[in-house]
Amino acid sequence: MLRLATASLAGTAIEFYDFFVYGTAAALVLGPLFFPSFSPLAGTLAAFGTFAVGFLARPLGSAVFGHIGDRYGRRPVLLGSLLLTGLATVAVGCVPTYASIGMAAPLLLLLLRFLQGLGLGGEWGGAVLLTAEHAPESRRGLWSSFPQIGPAVGFLLANGMILALSASLSEAQFTSWGWRVPFWAAGLLALAGLWLRRSVEETPQFRALAETDRRAEAPLAEVVRGHWRLLLLTGGALAVGYAVFYAVTTWSLAYATEHLGVSRTVMLACIMAAVALKGLATPLVAVIGDRYGRRPLCLAGCAACALWMFPLVALLRTADPLLMTLGFVGALLGMVTMFAVVGAYLPELYEPRIRCTGAAVGYNLGGVLGGALTPIVATALADGSGPPWGVAVYLSGIALVSLGCFALLPETNPMVVRKRSRAAAGTETGAAEAAAPA
Repeated sequence: MLRLATASLAGTAIEFYDFFVYGTAAALVLGPLFFPSFSPLAGTLAAFGTFAVGFLARPLGSAVFGHIGDRYGRRPVLLGSLLLTGLATVAVGCVPTYASIGMAAPLLLLLLRFLQGLGLGGEWGGAVLLTAEHAPESRRGLWSSFPQIGPAVGFLLANGMILALSASLSEAQFTSWGWRVPFWAAGLLALAGLWLRRSVEETPQFRALAETDRRAEAPLAEVVRGHWRLLLLTGGALAVGYAVFYAVTTWSLAYATEHLGVSRTVMLACIMAAVALKGLATPLVAVIGDRYGRRPLCLAGCAACALWMFPLVALLRTADPLLMTLGFVGALLGMVTMFAVVGAYLPELYEPRIRCTGAAVGYNLGGVLGGALTPIVATALADGSGPPWGVAVYLSGIALVSLGCFALLPETNPMVVRKRSRAAAGTETGAAEAAAPA
């Protein structure tokens, strides 16, 4: 399990590195380089628009790779998605700016960002099922949390590289070529990930499906036709996690550097410290989910996010590094209370024959609802001289919607479900005995 989980974590970290390095570049440099005729605000919004395209592509990627995973195995998904995302990311680092090729530059960014989203949309389902379908049910949450640590590792790699370049290069050097280096490095990381995953074995549950020929012929059609309500609920439930994460890691970076005058280096360091704590907390929360259930933690995480968004904005507004970091830590701990257990939760909601498609599409639908628009909406709401309370209202509203969606989903932890069933059976037996005549 440790070898499988490590391969899963490494690949997920590399793919999220590819995805996150674009978000950070969009917040810092892509606006003036690829949309120079726009105002600073409009340029940032346009850069975040290309950022959003990746999220719009993720459900399509999860459908394509989910079909492969449910028809031909989880292993091909792990290799194909990593290769696609890595190649698209390297290509972003090679795109000439608007000054060189005009409108073709932002159009190429859109295309490559779309391909990034396709690859990442397939990655999560394959990586999570690799661990979830191999793990013993008593530790399924723990082992399935390893892919959920991957985003934190990928973010730290991406922003650590940009932080190092930002600190060591002049502004002119960073704007000219320094921002491209993290994209080029994605090629080496992708090769490392493919090497780690080369010997990964197919999961026992898929092998059983293949041997008995019980694989779904059209997994997406089966999911949409028979599980559309579950698909919408999981997408709505996960929206807050994406919204909070990208508000902290992408919008706040642009807002603080542009509106508050905080240096790029300071902001990256504050955000990275909070993301590192999020990554460390992930397996600890997952162990709690194995013991007490997935759903209670998800409900608690949504409630925490709804309550923390106003303190987050107030602490960000201070421009004090320690206070901003405190705000980011509180927000991401609320988010990880949910996302630490969804690696086990979503696969348990779907039967094995459609699990790769259902879990991945639901997960990435949450990305569209919560992640794609958050930097754009938050940037528009924060365009003023006062505190951006509208951003807090927006994020709290998403948290309440997600809370309602989780409330309508069932508990799936097999041990907790069996324990409750035994308790209910014992109660019914006791009531029947009490009602029986002496």
